[in-house]
Amino acid sequence: MFYNSTRNSKLKVTSAEAITKGLSDEGGLFVPEAIPALTDADMKYLGKMKYYEQAALILKKFLTDFTDDEIKEATQKAYGKNFTIEGITKLLKLSPDCYILELFHGPTCAFKDMALQLLPHLMTVSAKKAEAVKDKKIVILTATSGDTGKAALEGFKDVENTSVTVFYPENGVSEMQKRQMTTQEGANVHVCAIKGNFDDCQTGVKEIFTDKDLIKQLAEKNMVFSSANSINCGRLIPQIVYYVSAYIEMVEKGEIKAGEKINVCIPTGNFGNILAAYYAKEMGLPVNKLICATNSNKVLYDCINTGVYDINRDLVLTASPSMDVLISSHFERLLYHLADRDDSVINELFTNLKEKGKYELDSEIKAKLNDLFYGGWCSEDETEKTIKSVFDEHSYLLDTHTAVAYKIYEDYRKNTGDNTKTIITATASPYKFCASVYRALGGTPDSNDFVTAKKLEELTNTKMPEPLMKTESLPVRFKDSAEKSAIKQFAAALFKTL
Repeated sequence: MFYNSTRNSKLKVTSAEAITKGLSDEGGLFVPEAIPALTDADMKYLGKMKYYEQAALILKKFLTDFTDDEIKEATQKAYGKNFTIEGITKLLKLSPDCYILELFHGPTCAFKDMALQLLPHLMTVSAKKAEAVKDKKIVILTATSGDTGKAALEGFKDVENTSVTVFYPENGVSEMQKRQMTTQEGANVHVCAIKGNFDDCQTGVKEIFTDKDLIKQLAEKNMVFSSANSINCGRLIPQIVYYVSAYIEMVEKGEIKAGEKINVCIPTGNFGNILAAYYAKEMGLPVNKLICATNSNKVLYDCINTGVYDINRDLVLTASPSMDVLISSHFERLLYHLADRDDSVINELFTNLKEKGKYELDSEIKAKLNDLFYGGWCSEDETEKTIKSVFDEHSYLLDTHTAVAYKIYEDYRKNTGDNTKTIITATASPYKFCASVYRALGGTPDSNDFVTAKKLEELTNTKMPEPLMKTESLPVRFKDSAEKSAIKQFAAALFKTL
């Protein structure tokens, strides 16, 4: 299995090279040259396996330059006691046709842990295989809209021969997310707030990756760039696993019959989580509709419904900050597949996006998109009402992102009449956004998130996760901030100290 670039189909690299490099030289994203199939035998064996074993079986299909032992060791280390529940994920039946898949039982209480607890192990093995990075220090840069940052810092802290730097929008994450990042422990970690939005952070990181002077500066110190962002295929592929695992659990519990189709509804920002579900479907998992749920930053909703991707609008800061994204990086990967891997189409579309701030899909690609995906969006008021109504009716506490997905799930059923059983991915603990959740339930948040969290515990008879609770006593280590135009300068100064 080799990997091509979305902007250069002729380029072929191994999975180890794709993982260590992160982003292709011309700015494209690495994609597998073919989507491997899940066989009937695979599905049978997967049902008898623990989560780390399921992950190993699926990863083997994509990482063919890894040995079985290397993959097994990586998955065993990633999915162990660092998660708070034995099953790693939890599937809950909320109503006859609606299931919540909790993905937030890792060390940072967000779904990013599902991949970022594994990526450091894959990166370490890859660094020994890829000629370009052998015996070099890997400098990892990450832009975050909230959850990726902490998960990357936690995953890579004190990992040998790595340095990890996270850029986050200064006013675009929750107070709990900010505290998680700025109190991060580890000798090889760095954090910087950016006076801009997530797209500014993401654009700045991509520009650093393709800056020849910075690349040369690192090379002279025997260092190379890589990324822990979801653009790294080493993060994307592990996310396929939990969709397959959840489907098998539904079969084993008698909720569906083997081969019966389900829908998947996913709160969507950078499009990685839902792209992993698309890959699972392409592998043969019986998925009927991929429901793309967005907040007020509804670029994806507009594109799915009109065929026009237009970022000529203001970014709205919402109570679901991890979805406050206008440039959804993974959408490029999807379009590459829908364009039958024609890199000329992708280069034209993204040249238009860079120069005009928008592009329009041709009728054939739009038809394929509409066949696969349903798009919906949810306002701030609707998000709050959904949190309250779900808690009142089911005694279940949603975070602000999962609430968006639940509202779109309800809209989808109403608008289409489709009652196919649906999995909604719960992407974060509600305590990461306790002020917004407490307000949605009628409370008045305190200026201190930990005081608000205690009130939320009392009101809902739920508990704040231990990993969040312990950050209250940790000292703030990182107070750096930079203008969005100075991300490159900040990075260059930092590299001189590594």
